[in-house]
This record gives sequence, C-alpha cells and structure tokens, in this order.
Amino acid sequence: MKTLDELWSRGRAFLNVQYPVLCGAMTWISDSGLVSAVSNSGGLGSLAAGNMEPELLEQEIIGTRQLTDKPFAVNLITIAPRYHEHLEVAASHNVPFIVFAGGIPSKHDIAQAKQSGAKVICFAAAESLAKRLLRNGADALMLEGSEAGGHIGHVSLSILIQQVLFAIDEVPIFVAGGIGTGRIIPHLLLMGASGVQMGTRFVMTEECSVHPAFQKAFIRAHAKDAIATPYVLSELKVVPVRALKNKGMEAFLQLQMELVHEVKNRNLTMDQAQIKVEEFWAGALRKAAKDGDVANGSLMAGQSVGLVKKVQPLDSMMKELVTEAESELKCIQNILV
Repeated sequence: MKTLDELWSRGRAFLNVQYPVLCGAMTWISDSGLVSAVSNSGGLGSLAAGNMEPELLEQEIIGTRQLTDKPFAVNLITIAPRYHEHLEVAASHNVPFIVFAGGIPSKHDIAQAKQSGAKVICFAAAESLAKRLLRNGADALMLEGSEAGGHIGHVSLSILIQQVLFAIDEVPIFVAGGIGTGRIIPHLLLMGASGVQMGTRFVMTEECSVHPAFQKAFIRAHAKDAIATPYVLSELKVVPVRALKNKGMEAFLQLQMELVHEVKNRNLTMDQAQIKVEEFWAGALRKAAKDGDVANGSLMAGQSVGLVKKVQPLDSMMKELVTEAESELKCIQNILV
C-alpha cells in the first residue's frame, strides 16, 4: 500500500506545495491574510476576486506576495461584472495559478492566463465539460459537489467522482464539497483525486478575518442547516448558493420575485437581473462575514459545517488533517491485509 506522500504526489508536484490541500476562494473572506497563511502552512491559498474593484484585487495580489513566497492562486468568477478586468490584473502580475469558476471560460481566456505563466484550474460539472475544458487548455480540473458552500452546482461529489474522476486521467483532478476531516482524504486519493479543496474548515481558523459572530454561527450549525437557495424563475439563471438558513435567505427569495417582475415588465434585462443577484450576495456576505450581522447577512457554508466545532490556528488545523489522513490510511491498510 502506498504512503500518503505517494498518494498525493501528483497534486504536490502540480501545485508545488507540501500538502495538496486548497483553500476555496470565498468572497470577503479569502483575503491576502488568509491566503498567505494557508500557503505558509503548506497548502494552497486562493484569492477571491469576487466582485471587487480591479485595483483592490491588484493590492491583494501584491499584499499576498509580501506575506508569503509560496505559491497561491487567484480565483476569477466568469460571470462577475469586472471579470475581464480581473483576468487582466491576474495575468499582468504573473500569479502562479488562475482558477476559473462560476461559468465556462473561453479558450481565449484560458490562453491569456497561460501566456502569463499561470497554471489554469477549471471547475467541471460533467465529463463532457471536463473534456471541453481540457481541449481548451486547462491544466487541471476541480470537481466541486453540491455539498459545498457558496455558489454550487446541482450534482453531488459522489456522482462527479464517478462521472469525471473515474473517466479522466490526463490531468490532476482536485475534489471539493463536504470535506471537513482528514479521514476522508485518503479515500478520495485512492479513488484518483490529486488533492482536496475545503472552504468551511478554513473559516474556522484564527487566521481567518471573519467576524467572531460568523464563526460562532458555524459552531452552532448542523449539516442540515446549510441549504441551497431556492429560485423562482429558471430564466434568471440564478446560480444556487449554499448558506445557513436565516432572514438573509428569505430576503433573497423576495429579491428574486422583484427581479422577475422587473424583467417581465422589461424594466431590466436578464443580464442586468443576474448582476443584481451577484451584487446582493456580495453585499449580504460582507454584512455577515465582516459586520457580524448573522441574522440578515449571508452565512455561506458547506454541509461540512456540521463537522466543525472549534476555532484553531491554521497550522494546527493543517497538521490535524494530515495526521488524521495518515491514521486512516493505516486503517485501510489493515483492512486490506
């Protein structure tokens, strides 16, 4: 039986990190402080461009480089209003990794990222999409199940593993969604994953700059409390968001009803309505994560929130994950002997 180092050697080599454990990009949360701390602890931090001003993204990239000499990524949301400006900023600063999320990047966008020297990671929600992204130049794929927090797809990680991970071996594939402990990691690696991505678990670290009330809400929550947002009209093309149920979730439902009315009356286009949806989430998340309004803001969390019950130093958390993974791998070896 292989060791943990051997099982995730492909991911380590691709990311050039000690542990192929990525911190998912979380708007208003994955800032230079958290990202650099993750990278300094042996993982890979990812700056969340979200809907921020391009100038601020540039400052965050520069700030991250001042705090770490380790690799890090910049996550770009393809449906964000300033997306193309974000890509220009990331490319001009020659960041090591560019992650495309929220939609399908064009072949030109992927080429622009790679020409800057970045390795490109793309989210894939189906085998056909994965193959298309590879033809367009993606260097690695991310499979994120609907168990994850924030913007999600409709398919669980267990299905994506069978649809994509089992079908494609040309590039490293990282997996995300519902991962909250180290024990699950060797099982995912044995199925072919090159590493894992987590978000909720990293929120529960001392280095994360979220408001203490945000973390306390996570500690109180159960897995069933992290629900996907409802939608009232499919034409709005609302990307589901998983968050803890509160008044903010109810406000989003009301917003959708208002937008449907505005679109039907031709006061707004579908694209304008989509932008208002993204602006709502950016503002609601800031209200909870930064201001501590956990009743009315957005508490984006994956179902793994039911597995986190403490706030701890990031370095300690990473070591705990690795220790649990190594211990679980030994248990698997004993079963197979």
